[in-house]
Amino acid sequence: MRIGELADQLGLNTKTIRYYESIGLLPEPARTPSGYRDYDDRAGERLRFIRTAQRLGITLDEIREILAFRDRGDQPCGYVREVLRRQVDEIDERIAELRQLRRELVTLDDIADQLPDPGPGQCRLIEHVRQHDASNAASTAPGGERLIAWRPS
Repeated sequence: MRIGELADQLGLNTKTIRYYESIGLLPEPARTPSGYRDYDDRAGERLRFIRTAQRLGITLDEIREILAFRDRGDQPCGYVREVLRRQVDEIDERIAELRQLRRELVTLDDIADQLPDPGPGQCRLIEHVRQHDASNAASTAPGGERLIAWRPS
């Protein structure tokens, strides 16, 4: 089948398919006598695999490695589990950062009305944070977490 048909069938853009070919995720297909790409069912299956892996947050480089396992006939499950575990750790770190940011924002909102007006065209909340960032940079937790003491100026 031609690239447009494959793209339509999978809900992809033809540029995406060409890109995957250019970076080695999808083998270059056979060509028709007139030079058009001619994809077989294996290309569609490989593209479905790539999309599923991406949905799981696996990067294109990691997908390339998984496909290399598959192409050699090796089981990629150990590698995939390692990738997924690493992702879980990164998500946990991001959740902790977001929780800390939420606490800071709630605290900032709580004191917003007590902050002085910095003047025309400026936001008292942003100015307060900007002024305190320099002094709080020295007060950093061991994990790099900011320790903000929100006090009105």
